[in-house]
Amino acid sequence: MPAKEELPSTLKRSPKKAQETWSKTHDSAVESYGEGERAHRTAFSSLKHSFEKVGDHWEPKEDGKKGPSDEHAARRGGRARRGGETAEGVDANATKAHLMELAKRLNVPGRSRMTKPELIEALKKANRKSTAKARS
Repeated sequence: MPAKEELPSTLKRSPKKAQETWSKTHDSAVESYGEGERAHRTAFSSLKHSFEKVGDHWEPKEDGKKGPSDEHAARRGGRARRGGETAEGVDANATKAHLMELAKRLNVPGRSRMTKPELIEALKKANRKSTAKARS
């Protein structure tokens, strides 16, 4: 099935470039691996190099900084499929100041006292909540 027909809801609310990145990678991955979870993981991994999840959609990374969004994305093959955790689209390699700004935009309570790892977890939770709300 062409990726345009399988586009996740968070990408439907995202810039066209994010949609194209995911779709092209997904279609290529389907050719290599077949339809299924591996094609989706590959497409999201590609997306996370240039975009980060903010609430219920994806936005270009700050200042056009490209690269893996977390330690799992940096590893060849990743660990998510083997039970490891990802940052769920939050750019864990971003500065604490950038994460703080995102937390402010998403109204994360207690953000001023959070460490960087706590901010990442709070942003993941805020993103999940925002996505669930947008889907309903």
